[in-house]
Amino acid sequence: MMSEKLAETVAEIAATLSARADRGRVADYIPELAGVDPGQFGIAVADAGGHMATAGDAATPFSIQSVSKVFALTLALGKIGDSIWHRVGREPSGNAFNSITQLEYEKGIPRNPFINAGALVVSDVILSGHTPKVALGEVLRFLHFVADDETIFIDDKVARSEEATGFRNAALANYLRAFGNLKNPVEMVLGTYFHQCAIAMTCRQLAMAGRYLAFGGRHPTSGGGVVSSDRAKRINALMLTCGHYDGSGDFAFRVGIPAKSGVGGGILAVVPGKASIAVWSPGLDAQGNSVLGSDALEMLSRRMGWSVFGD
Repeated sequence: MMSEKLAETVAEIAATLSARADRGRVADYIPELAGVDPGQFGIAVADAGGHMATAGDAATPFSIQSVSKVFALTLALGKIGDSIWHRVGREPSGNAFNSITQLEYEKGIPRNPFINAGALVVSDVILSGHTPKVALGEVLRFLHFVADDETIFIDDKVARSEEATGFRNAALANYLRAFGNLKNPVEMVLGTYFHQCAIAMTCRQLAMAGRYLAFGGRHPTSGGGVVSSDRAKRINALMLTCGHYDGSGDFAFRVGIPAKSGVGGGILAVVPGKASIAVWSPGLDAQGNSVLGSDALEMLSRRMGWSVFGD
């Protein structure tokens, strides 16, 4: 069962942040996200047994956006293993998540799988010659499995909104194709990527889905393996160093746990051996990371002594 201290800490954090006036700015460049109420905040912490400590809007679905890249990378590694690292790097970007100049400088090899260019390569791997519908079905089935919840869905309105405004991602995809780093047609890769980012989940579902990364690659409910413990460690390492784009170093300094953010305002965080955490608040900072979500994780990590760098 969840400790009384953790439940009290989660409730205190939500109460403190509910009074916060500065919440950042929603991702208004995606029309469907522009109208999301920035006053919302949710947090859920799940242990190996699926026990939950929650507060705020933890049961409200939101667009997970780039948080989906963690699950897509897991699937891609399952398909082609470490050969994926010939096509995408493992270094922090130090630039915006949708930088075109960096991709040009790197000659079509994205810096890591969590910036947009890298995620497009991952989507290309998942497609593997199939249709986007088949590839997306695989992504959803994987999420249903790791979250123990078959109600997770793709928000078609958000996907269409991204397709209508995703010109920079289209430019990145065409640039990747020009360097031979996309094997499938550009429009199919983009369609897969936009719909993957439009997956809707609650904090409760997201915290459950991340448990395999917190507990050595195992599915805590069934006890079966999702990935090897070594691969789980490596995905966590990438989340720690690259999970917050050009704000990753600051997040590691402040919070000290692996995490992946999305411009929908969600963050999935992992405390190895202890818990999987999901936070959500739609207002973003200049780097595209949730303002209240980042603050909540910093408060939680400090109070529980959960930094991977020590108490």
